[in-house]
Amino acid sequence: MTDIAFELQARQLRQKAVEASRSYGAGYTEAEDIAQDVMLRLWQMRHDLDRYHSLEAVTVQAARRLTLNLHRRQSPLPLAGQDSCSSVCGDPSQQLEERENELWLQQRLDRLPSTQHAILYMRQVEHRSSTEISRLLDISEASVRTLLSRARRSLLEEIKKRNQSLR
Repeated sequence: MTDIAFELQARQLRQKAVEASRSYGAGYTEAEDIAQDVMLRLWQMRHDLDRYHSLEAVTVQAARRLTLNLHRRQSPLPLAGQDSCSSVCGDPSQQLEERENELWLQQRLDRLPSTQHAILYMRQVEHRSSTEISRLLDISEASVRTLLSRARRSLLEEIKKRNQSLR
């Protein structure tokens, strides 16, 4: 692909990269940064782009991967603020069991994708509404509800598995 041909398509490709990144949970500024990275990578490989059938597909795929990598690099927020029974319970075996349960739950929470973890934290610990969360994360309310549901469902399945293995 020639430099001129690339420049003619660049604006549309950049917009596709922003849209793809936003659809995978990136905020506006993150999506802009990711789109910039995608465009730089496409520019670097502009002479080899003729071998692809759809530049839009390549752009969307690159934006998707960069967005997912961004989410993986972000450390999940700790779900703090919940008081444990260990300070109230007097029995050492109950305290040990409670600590084991807390550790097990924290490990499962840490395994959640960072966006699901953040939404669960904002909802359960900070008691924020879906509207507030959607505004803070710059995603739709439907996305907030979906991600919250997935996080809860995932934790419920883990709890069910654990309960069955303890029987």
